Amino acid sequence: MDRILIVDFGSQVTQLIARRVRESGVYCEIVPFNSVEAAFGEMNPKAVILSGGPNSVADIDTPRAPQNILDSGLPILGICYGQQTLCAQLGGSVEQSDEREFGRAMLNVTSASPLFDGVNGSDEGQIQVWMSHGDRVNNLPDGFSVIGTSENAPYAAIADEARKIYGVQFHPEVVHTPDGAKMLENFTHKIAGCKGDWSMAAFRDKAIADIRAQVGAGRVICGLSGGVDSSVVAVLLHEAIGEQLTCVYVDTGMMRAGESEQVVGLFRDHFNIKLVHKDAADLFLGKLDGVSDPEQKRKIIGGTFIDVFEEEAKAVGGADFLAQGTLYPDVIESVSFTGGPSVTIKSHHNVGGLPERMDMKLVEPVRELFKDEVRALGQELGLPEAFVGRHPFPGPGLAIRIPGDITDEKLEILRKADTVYLDEIREFGLYDEIWQAFAVLLPVRTVGVMGDSRTYEYVCALRAVTSTDGMTADYYPFSHEFLSRVSTRIINEVRGINRVVYDITSKPPGTIEWE
Repeated sequence: MDRILIVDFGSQVTQLIARRVRESGVYCEIVPFNSVEAAFGEMNPKAVILSGGPNSVADIDTPRAPQNILDSGLPILGICYGQQTLCAQLGGSVEQSDEREFGRAMLNVTSASPLFDGVNGSDEGQIQVWMSHGDRVNNLPDGFSVIGTSENAPYAAIADEARKIYGVQFHPEVVHTPDGAKMLENFTHKIAGCKGDWSMAAFRDKAIADIRAQVGAGRVICGLSGGVDSSVVAVLLHEAIGEQLTCVYVDTGMMRAGESEQVVGLFRDHFNIKLVHKDAADLFLGKLDGVSDPEQKRKIIGGTFIDVFEEEAKAVGGADFLAQGTLYPDVIESVSFTGGPSVTIKSHHNVGGLPERMDMKLVEPVRELFKDEVRALGQELGLPEAFVGRHPFPGPGLAIRIPGDITDEKLEILRKADTVYLDEIREFGLYDEIWQAFAVLLPVRTVGVMGDSRTYEYVCALRAVTSTDGMTADYYPFSHEFLSRVSTRIINEVRGINRVVYDITSKPPGTIEWE
């Protein structure tokens, strides 16, 4: 199988490069710049892409591409910072410019190149692209020529066609470069010669083989959270190792209405997977009593979750491995690469390893996948369409949709409001258009009037976003008719709420979940 290595220099959109490459049917992996030398030898890629990053090549001690990659003779594509470090390392130069470019720009194609084959607008000489840079190349290395310019970047696209090394100042991976995916496909297929034969079926076969190789004859416990990710992992593991797998569904007391019954029915009845249903609601709620800090909530839930697994592992006779539904966006948001500039946004309950006291190893077979890829894998594995298409649900559950302290009363209020909200979304035929929708119970009470009486009750915030992978998102543009109807139903049917608001924050600057 052909592979592309993506060297991450800390860009917040590096993962989008991987998405575009995989969409073209080519398997790729992202490796931090400071650990790429070993990975390069192990991976044996067909080509290398150097990502963008927040540093300045003009500064001392900023990241560089490993020399063994530059000497490999493989096709290389440098994007933004990747282009700049390529030029600096190959004998050109980079300067800090007073004329920066951020946002939409027009690329003037000045020379034919396979990088631009079939790109809309290239025949007319201009392509819309997305820029985000302060530095710029001001002197090319030997063998390079200009294939594209922009208003403030005379070397916006460069190429050494003989060595198949390319550099672009813009970001082809983002949607704001409309034909960027085609450029990346040109690089992987036409320039690097990749066959484009990677598919979710191929990933499934490889994942099963990897699980069998890692687990051997060992026993595995898989945690079910009620979400798509852990469910897909459970079915994948069952296909790989059968009776060696035991699933544990922990009812934390913070699940949505009817969720526990759905999960137990699907895995026990439909897939005939060994399942332990552990009701630990009192334990979790007790641990969270009086806790309002969101990071502390996540850590308490994560730690308690592991404690329950430890107990259940002993109860079923022990296990050698713990399986988790960790996804790539979880890793990106949780881990700052050592020596790199990535910023931790929030911790995730299923990222970061296991306590040393636990004699189990992690199995994370979808760690390198994005959410939509996990859905595709679920379809490949035969999970019901209605289940695979469910909106994401966080591991900590409703605890992070109740800012402030958690109580039984608040949980019950939120469950009812959330049920009404999702019912209306389905009634309007909007469920599949929305990436994620949920209600949030705010720690705010407001004055209202009901039946000529004064009320002083909670505010409910509604959240709905569109996205493809959860890394970026925009709010869903509900009609006033919908918002009016759902607001009326919640206030009429849910005791404890007298005001409803709609969150129109995108990601970034916000996150999808409130905590």
